[in-house]
Amino acid sequence: MSVRSQRPAPANGDHSGRSGAYPSLLPWQVAERRFPPARFGRRGLDPDGVYAFLDRVAVDMAALHVALAESRREAARIEVMLHRCRFDHPPTGRGRGQVR
Repeated sequence: MSVRSQRPAPANGDHSGRSGAYPSLLPWQVAERRFPPARFGRRGLDPDGVYAFLDRVAVDMAALHVALAESRREAARIEVMLHRCRFDHPPTGRGRGQVR
């Protein structure tokens, strides 16, 4: 299974928590990564093996991106519900340490 044709547009914001020193890799970038052939007289890696591995990594990354997006949607949904609950049930004025 190849994800090369599934090229999502880059996200406007990077929520990975990284410093921004380099952009996040997307699954299609891993799948399409090509390595230059070894110089004459040197041994190299089997290109088919490298590309097969990169395709596997890309599939795993795609699944992780889907799961991460779903987690973010769920967190946003829960946050909205929490805000609604706080609005619908404001504090009564009796907090900790207050005597009845």
